[in-house]
Amino acid sequence: MLRAPSDWRLVGTPVQRVDIVAKSTGTQDYGIDEDQPGMLHAAIRLNPAQGAALRSFDASEAEAMRGVEKIVEVPGGVGVIADNTWRAMQAAQAIACDWAPAPYPAGMDGHWQALAESFTPERQDSRLRDEGDVEAALNGVADVEAEYRAPYLAHAPLEPLNATVRYTPERTDIWTGTQVPRFVQGNAAAITGQDAGDVHLHVRVAGGSFGHRLEDMVVRHATRLALAVPGRPVKLTYSREEDMGHEFPRQIAMARGRGRVSGGRVVACDLGIAMPSIIASQMGRQAIPTPGPDLQIVAGAWDQPFAIPDYRVTGYRAPELAPISSWRSVGASTNGFFHDCLLDELIHAAGADPLEERLRLCRHAPSRAVLEAVGEMSGWGGTMAAGQGRGVGFCLSFGVPCAQVVEVHETGDGLRVTRVWVAADVGRIVDPVNFEAQMQGGVVWGLGHAMHGALTYADGAAEQANFDTFRSMRLNECPEIVVRGLETAGKIRGIGEPPVPPAAPALANAIFAATGQRLREMPFDRHVTFVG
Repeated sequence: MLRAPSDWRLVGTPVQRVDIVAKSTGTQDYGIDEDQPGMLHAAIRLNPAQGAALRSFDASEAEAMRGVEKIVEVPGGVGVIADNTWRAMQAAQAIACDWAPAPYPAGMDGHWQALAESFTPERQDSRLRDEGDVEAALNGVADVEAEYRAPYLAHAPLEPLNATVRYTPERTDIWTGTQVPRFVQGNAAAITGQDAGDVHLHVRVAGGSFGHRLEDMVVRHATRLALAVPGRPVKLTYSREEDMGHEFPRQIAMARGRGRVSGGRVVACDLGIAMPSIIASQMGRQAIPTPGPDLQIVAGAWDQPFAIPDYRVTGYRAPELAPISSWRSVGASTNGFFHDCLLDELIHAAGADPLEERLRLCRHAPSRAVLEAVGEMSGWGGTMAAGQGRGVGFCLSFGVPCAQVVEVHETGDGLRVTRVWVAADVGRIVDPVNFEAQMQGGVVWGLGHAMHGALTYADGAAEQANFDTFRSMRLNECPEIVVRGLETAGKIRGIGEPPVPPAAPALANAIFAATGQRLREMPFDRHVTFVG
């Protein structure tokens, strides 16, 4: 029998992480720090068009370079084994390659066009929310009609992809940071021809992931390189540019929304969302079939707890474009922005208060509680100075309701994000320290990418190759973040994902409150200037 909560000694007690000192002083070892006796080093050069083939290559110059031991062809590219990482990377760049073209549109116009053409009955993937009679309610006329866009986004963890592999006919050892150990083991076994039990995986600390290490291509490439030098460990390290260029990024997505208001209330809402299937793309690389609708296309939108009389959410599966993967909060990362911004536009058209109308519509007690919490925390409804605005954002994702209020100030040089109040209900907070850190980190992650983040393609290749072109929030842009955790829901839930989806709409709605400008496309810095 479980002990009464009054007798608990650890659950709910603040506990400091045991790795704080190591991570704060640079002494923590990650996968990239792996050092095995007799180890060789490797770099890779893959077709800049993700998933396209290598037609041919000339490695004569690379073979003559200092420290190079072997050149090995791998699917879609070529790897170099050398006596250190730098020499391997330099040699990889010296290889003349003839690349096949991308299997997806070469430029972004083609990607957006594919989404725009997907809002058709033939492309309908799901309609999990269909209440009342939307067609009759709108009757060909909408008070609000809008299109929203969200770009591809890289995961861009600080530690680039890496894996160390030692192959012998008897066993294979792998050292890497990964989120999918069984896939790593099985795929390496398929390459070496060994039984999965003969592949030994040593999971190392990962220097960030956000979904990036749900993919295991780096291990597959490293295993093929290790086959060329049996008995010698080979550490494959991606350059930052190779890592960014061979992302399986967050999905690109587009939404079209319309709705009606009456008597100061939202009475009809119709939202269609088009994106390629995240699950089909990701699981396809693991040869796992994914029949049926992809619920990530509508996650964070169809399941929102609002009692709008005529209410419909439709998912449209766009054709495969650039290969994509899970990114922190997955489908909800885009759909929270789409759904909540449309709702905010409808509330404004109704002349209602953004927080009060959300509360009136809300039919889920924990969701009401977090909305009420951020209202109380922020002093919602107080007097705003000229050029100051607050926006509320809400999303129920992963079973966790999360609400945020973002405050911005308009300055002579641009917009400053000054404060954020965020509340979530996870049922029971097991570790208050980690809860607060995850909440603050999720807000920074969501805001930073909404402000600056985009991965774009030209000639089939990612244009952003490093952190100078793939921007995130800078330290001087980071607002004060005030966190509150509620414990009214019945089940214990995770908090790593839910703070992300409400951040973008809360910021967009705050910018509207301060400036009167509606932002319907991320990143926002294409339309406004942010200052620290």
